[in-house]
Amino acid sequence: MARADKTLFECTACGAQSPKWLGKCTGCNAWSTLVEVLPRDAKPRLLESARAPQTLESVSTEHSARMSTSFAELDRVLGGGLVPGAAVLVGGDPGIGKSTLLLQACLGMARAKLRVLYASGEESASQVALRANRLGGGKGVELLCTTELADVEAAIEREKYAVVIVDSIQTLRASELESAPGSVAQLREVSVRLVERAKARDTALFLIGHVTKDGAIAGPKVLEHLVDVVLAFEGDSTHSYRVLRGQKNRFGATSEVGVFDMVAEGLREVADPSALFLHERSDRAPGSAVFPATAGTRPMLVEVQALLAPAQYGAPRRVATGLDQNRLAVMLAVLHRKAGIHVLDQDVFAAIAGGLRIEEPALDLALCAAIVSALRDRPLIAATIAFGEVGLTGELRAVPRPGARVLEAKKLGFKRAVVPHGSAEQLLAAERKGIEVIGCKRLEDALEALL
Repeated sequence: MARADKTLFECTACGAQSPKWLGKCTGCNAWSTLVEVLPRDAKPRLLESARAPQTLESVSTEHSARMSTSFAELDRVLGGGLVPGAAVLVGGDPGIGKSTLLLQACLGMARAKLRVLYASGEESASQVALRANRLGGGKGVELLCTTELADVEAAIEREKYAVVIVDSIQTLRASELESAPGSVAQLREVSVRLVERAKARDTALFLIGHVTKDGAIAGPKVLEHLVDVVLAFEGDSTHSYRVLRGQKNRFGATSEVGVFDMVAEGLREVADPSALFLHERSDRAPGSAVFPATAGTRPMLVEVQALLAPAQYGAPRRVATGLDQNRLAVMLAVLHRKAGIHVLDQDVFAAIAGGLRIEEPALDLALCAAIVSALRDRPLIAATIAFGEVGLTGELRAVPRPGARVLEAKKLGFKRAVVPHGSAEQLLAAERKGIEVIGCKRLEDALEALL
C-alpha cells in the first residue's frame, strides 16, 4: 500500500491542492470537488531529445491498414475496421452483452492470426473460459485475470499485441493511489497510462466501461476525451436485439449503428434490420405506421405504434418508449391546434416496436399518423410508409436522404410513400420507379393521404 504522503487532493474547480481530503475546497469554497491525484514534480524536466516541429505538408497521411474485428457490424460502427493504436471505450448497461461482444470479437481476431490479450478484472479465468467455450472456443487468445494496472502494463510492454481488451476499466487500480478502484482518481490514472502505452506500442485498445443509472459512462468526462472512439451498446433486456451506436469517432462517422441479435450461442449479426423489426407487424392494425429511419449509411424500416384511451384519472398520461417524450407532447399539440384532431384529452402511449430508439425529427409524420390511426380505429392504407419533420405551424419539412429511405421501402415491397413536398422534389426518377411518391406540404394533407 502506498504511503499517504505520496498523494495529494486537488480541486477540480480551481486546482487548489491539499494534503488530505476536505469536504470544502479552501481555495474556491466549492463542496465535494477534491479528488486524489499523484503529486507533480516541482520543476519541469528538460527532455534530452525533444521532438522538433515539422511543417504540416511534410506529415505523412498514409495510415496503417485497418484490422477487421471479425464482426462486420462492429467494423461498420468503427468506420471500416480497427485502427492500430486506437483506444476504444465501450459502454452499456449491466448484462447487455459488452463482454460477450468483445470476447467474440477477440476470438474472431485470434482466428485471423492476430495476437490478442484479454485482461479481465471482473471474472476469474475459469469463468472467462466457460464463456469462450460457449462462444466457440478460446484458441489463440491470451488471458490475464488481474485488478492491478501494473500487470497489464507489464504484459503490453513484454509482448507485441495487436489488440488488448480490458474488462472493465473500473476494476483496475494503480497501486500508487490509495483510493478504491473505480474512483475518479483511479479511472483517470489508469486510463491515461493504458492509452499512452497502447499508442506507444501501436496496439489497439478496447476498454469496457460501466454506465451510471442515467446511462452515462461512469467516471470523469476526461475518460471519454482520452480515447479515440466511444461506443454505446444499447438494448432492452426484454428483447434480444442489441444496437451498437457510435458517440465519438476520430476515424469515422458517429452516425453509424450496428445491429445484433442475442442468441444462446452469443451475439449474431443482423444484416437486414428492416426485415427483423417488421417481421411480426400486422398490416391492417390500427395505430401502426412504418417509418424508414436512417442510421449512418444504412436505412432501416421500423414500426411506430400508438394506443389512445380516454383519460380517466386527472391529467392525461403521455408514455413514450423508444422516442422522445417531449417530441410526442409537441406532436399532440400540433395535431390538436393545426390539424383539428382533438387528442389532448386522451391517454397516449407511443412506442418503437422491437426495442430500437429513434431520435431523428423525420419520425414526426409517422408518429402523427399512428396516433390518428389509433384515435379513429382505422388502419393506414396498406403498403405505405411515411416520413417527414412536422413544424409547429403544421407544415411538413424535408429530411435528409429521402432516396435511401424510399429504396429500402421498395425493396421490402411497399408501394406508397407519403413524404414532405421538399423531399419528393429531391427524389430521382430511378428512386420513384415502382413506388408511388405523394408529396404534401401540410400535416392535414399527409394524414388524408395516409388514411
